[in-house]
Amino acid sequence: MKMNDIGLEIKESKVLVEKLNDLLANYQVYYQNLRNFHWNVTGPNFFELHAKFEELYNAANLAIDETAERILTLGARPFSSYQEYIETATIKEAKEISDPTKMVETVKSNLNTLLQLERETLEAAAASGDEGTASLMSDYITAKEKVVWMLSAYLR
Repeated sequence: MKMNDIGLEIKESKVLVEKLNDLLANYQVYYQNLRNFHWNVTGPNFFELHAKFEELYNAANLAIDETAERILTLGARPFSSYQEYIETATIKEAKEISDPTKMVETVKSNLNTLLQLERETLEAAAASGDEGTASLMSDYITAKEKVVWMLSAYLR
């Protein structure tokens, strides 16, 4: 049985790396969607949404870095090209959305996609004894669930 530098089985880590790279690709598209919305939001809720989108893309940027570093910690290469992100991500680019409500709905939908991926990664990490990845996913899930709740309240 081959182990990586942190004492986890390489075979099991490979499955986690695939899940983490999938998550990373989706995070990157989500991040760019948030930048788009931050730059292009207009209307009576401009100040509120402009600030919220910035808050969310800053959080996404941190998660992107942490996810890529976790992949490196597991002994693999994180995706790092737009081609890899677009080919892998299930979240799609939000092009030409100008309605602020549609922007918030899109962010909520993107977050739900990320939550699903994080829950799958958490399950795989727990099954392979990878506490580091499990802890990271648990933190992401907790934070995202709160944001989804807040966005849901906003949309009511």
